[in-house]
Amino acid sequence: MAEGAYLQFDGITKTFPGVKALQDVRFGVAEGSVHALMGENGAGKSTLLKVLSGVNIPDGGRLVIGGAPRSFTTTVDALKAGVAVIYQELHLVPELSVAENLYLGHLPAAGGWVNRGTLHENAYRQLQMLGEAIDPRARLGSLPIGQRQMVEIAKALTHDAKIIAFDEPTSSLSSRETEQLFSVIRRLKEQGKVILYVSHRMDEIEAVCDAATVLRDGRHVETFPSLTGVTRDMLVQKMVGRKIEDVFHYTPRQHGPIALKVDGLAGPGVREPVSFDVKKGEILGFFGLIGAGRSELLKLIYGATRATAGSITLEGTPLRIRQPRDAIANGIVLAPEDRKREGIIPIASVMENLNIDARKRFSGLGFWIRPSAERQNAAEQVTRLAVKTPSLTQPIKLLSGGNQQKIILARWLSSNVKVVLLDEPTRGIDVGAKSEIYSIIYRLAESGVAVIVVSSELPEALGVCDRIAVMRQGMLAGILPRGEANQENVLGLALPAAEESELRKAV
Repeated sequence: MAEGAYLQFDGITKTFPGVKALQDVRFGVAEGSVHALMGENGAGKSTLLKVLSGVNIPDGGRLVIGGAPRSFTTTVDALKAGVAVIYQELHLVPELSVAENLYLGHLPAAGGWVNRGTLHENAYRQLQMLGEAIDPRARLGSLPIGQRQMVEIAKALTHDAKIIAFDEPTSSLSSRETEQLFSVIRRLKEQGKVILYVSHRMDEIEAVCDAATVLRDGRHVETFPSLTGVTRDMLVQKMVGRKIEDVFHYTPRQHGPIALKVDGLAGPGVREPVSFDVKKGEILGFFGLIGAGRSELLKLIYGATRATAGSITLEGTPLRIRQPRDAIANGIVLAPEDRKREGIIPIASVMENLNIDARKRFSGLGFWIRPSAERQNAAEQVTRLAVKTPSLTQPIKLLSGGNQQKIILARWLSSNVKVVLLDEPTRGIDVGAKSEIYSIIYRLAESGVAVIVVSSELPEALGVCDRIAVMRQGMLAGILPRGEANQENVLGLALPAAEESELRKAV
């Protein structure tokens, strides 16, 4: 075990049906330290955090905290022992207020009645510590996802835990909110807290972490007690077991005629009417800050939100899209940003999720399901996309984020689609899986599908797309061909000149 470490993982092993998620994991984390936990999707990071928080009970090994062996069978046990884990997927109640979410389970009360004044005052103070001007009385479900993520972080900090683990905390945050979070983490470090930090973003690891542990296939690969002299290439090679020279692998391809034409489209989240087109075989990127209107635009095209003006034409034919069913029927499909809430059916199997749209092709007489055809299609796609799953009947919720995203994309590869809308397709996905997702995107484009990719990561947009459309404050600021799309030009459109320098630091 690591000498002098306050938190130690001593031979942690955890097995699920068909999967050995963790195998004899051993490393320690010191007080007053920010320790990165790194690895590909499926490496065991989330499972290890769930062992720490009492969600998963290990099959072997033990936790040692402050020199004493500890065993948690519930999250309440872990919280009482001073352990708080902030997961990437939010654990909040949308129908309750922000304040109620922050103090759920330990509301200030007297005589059986909640003291609302104290509740709101405490919540306001907690949010202020994060630099967030959020009304504690607001219904949580009314907040944008970035602010909900900040509420999740504030909620964990209300317990005054000694050990705090962050699981991809910035995946939904703006650059301003990310800097606020980093300030909070540095303050917690100064207080002697023990901090575990999971992220796929190398810039964040360099900015905020002191040490790093790499997991691969559920095993401990290496712990770096100091990141001084440790390069990105070294970390990536430890994570994936191979050297990745170019994660994007972009190659130009032939484009066909215009597939999708959007003319004067307006609606919720889009301040000015938007017009653009995308050709068959083309990858059109949409870049902008959180709140720029990119996701809202995709939902208008897809019919998830009702447009108030404008028209959509597919291969020269005007469409009337009033709901997603209309878009899908015409070959326009969406892989949403929030894949767990909107992209998958968590309790359904890998095979069922993959065949959602293709099922109509495998139905006899129009309504009889042909399980053998569905099984064959699922097996082919899982092999083709290198999806890591113990079986086709595995509930998709048990797969890593990268493998869930592959299943969503395989769903459309199994169907006769014409336009694919991808909203943050690599959000929360490691560098190795990102490369695989990009290959799938290229495969779609090479087959003649028009692809629209929304990304908040500028290197990704520059690396993958043929053209980049830049949105700013609900309007389309401009469209740049690949030859003109560099960091300076894109940022010049994304923000007014006075704010460019601040954003450039965060990219």
